[in-house]
Amino acid sequence: MKIFFSEHNVDYSTYTFDYAVYALMESIQDASEIYSMGFLPWTGDLGVDYPLFYLARSLRINMERFGDTSENRRIDRKLSHLHLDIRCTPIENFDKNDKEFRSLCNRYIQDRFEEGAMTEERLDHILESPVLTHIFTIFNEEGPKAYVLCCMQNEMIHYWFAFFDVEIFQQFPLGKWIMWRVLRWAKDADKQFVYLGTCYGTKSLYKVRDHKGVEYFSGFGWNSATKTLKQLCHNDGENHPADGFKRIPNKNEILKKLTSF
Repeated sequence: MKIFFSEHNVDYSTYTFDYAVYALMESIQDASEIYSMGFLPWTGDLGVDYPLFYLARSLRINMERFGDTSENRRIDRKLSHLHLDIRCTPIENFDKNDKEFRSLCNRYIQDRFEEGAMTEERLDHILESPVLTHIFTIFNEEGPKAYVLCCMQNEMIHYWFAFFDVEIFQQFPLGKWIMWRVLRWAKDADKQFVYLGTCYGTKSLYKVRDHKGVEYFSGFGWNSATKTLKQLCHNDGENHPADGFKRIPNKNEILKKLTSF
């Protein structure tokens, strides 16, 4: 793994010099460490041939504290008539050119993604990424109803991209059920962490509300203070005069936790 920094904004008045932080994965064996440091895979430029990660407010579920919530049980009951099941397949055993798989994914892309956020070309790019190690298939007796693209390594899973049957998705909270079902699968498989992507803005708060064991990467480490996380999400649209550390009233409390002095 190699880490590098890319300069962004400069504000001399508060001595705030922004850098975007990236990690280059040299081996899939690095994945667990990279995710544990708060990084997530970046596929925003199809011309990049290397597995690149960006540092962000990443969200994960600590499976030691995970358990079904009343909301999880409510959604499970609501979809029980669909008789859905789950199957996990290593990417080397999955037919990425299967017509049924491609058709479902492309219909979902056309219906749900806005302004080119996901394209067939980007899907191809992700399917060829060394970060992608497994695909979950959600199915019933009629056939596949959803797919979840994941990175799975040792004790962790990254719930990366999900594609749903559009008709079911429009009628029922299929996305919520599938995220819970993958978490339940991870619990049964003795995984320690499931990473759920970024957590910015109020639209991301369903991940926080629906599941037990939530932790977010704060820059100092993993934090389970969901009240603080919710406040951060509500404030994400604001412009701040300086970075978060400079805005902390008692900086020594934070520094004391980072040092043995």
